[in-house]
Amino acid sequence: MENIDYKDPQLLRRFISGQAKIIDPKHTRVCAKHQRKLSEAIKRARIMGLLPFVRR
Repeated sequence: MENIDYKDPQLLRRFISGQAKIIDPKHTRVCAKHQRKLSEAIKRARIMGLLPFVRR
């Protein structure tokens, strides 16, 4: 997996569902270590305004 950075919304959008929820690691095939980093990056990106909290 690439370096996970909250400033890269294109990468993070691949791991967000249509309702802007974080996709389960069973579907994305991400190990637990990277899933924790991924969810932290998505949450930071949401706070910074790079990703939406919900879809309209």
